[in-house]
Amino acid sequence: MSRIGKKTIMIPDGVTVTVVDGKVDAKGPRGILSVNVPTVLGIEVDAKNVTVKSLADDQDARSLHGLTRTLLANAITGVSAGFQKGLEVVGVGYRGEVDGSMLRLYLGYSRPVEYKVPEGIALKVEKQVNIVVSGIDKELVGKTAAEIRSLKRPEPYKGKGIRYAGELVRRKVGKSAGA
Repeated sequence: MSRIGKKTIMIPDGVTVTVVDGKVDAKGPRGILSVNVPTVLGIEVDAKNVTVKSLADDQDARSLHGLTRTLLANAITGVSAGFQKGLEVVGVGYRGEVDGSMLRLYLGYSRPVEYKVPEGIALKVEKQVNIVVSGIDKELVGKTAAEIRSLKRPEPYKGKGIRYAGELVRRKVGKSAGA
């Protein structure tokens, strides 16, 4: 039995959790998220807790137990508090701006790079170099941040590019001059 799967999920105030035909819906002040539950697992919902139970003792049930519990916990946290990920744009002249549903990044190329923001994601650019990606779906927030970072990964010699907030970039020593 999974150690993570055994833990109960606390339901915060303002969030309702319903189970219908192998699908768990979490509804909160920020929106609604749904999680599909495999048939080898059962969900028990009481007043303030959600518990994931394994109905079988085979390899599939054991491997899905902790995953399903974590996906449910992320859905409940997302509809109550939401998730956010920070990015930093580092480099001389590198900057970003939001224009409606487009993120325009100036990254040293001959033209600005435009990125269409997916539905359900909010972007905020602070001081032209700090980008905050926020939303209720943890997977979509992480995927969007990774796609923006992949537009210009930080390079190891000068450290220029887009990096996660607080990410350390290992710097390499350049060529040494002289004979």
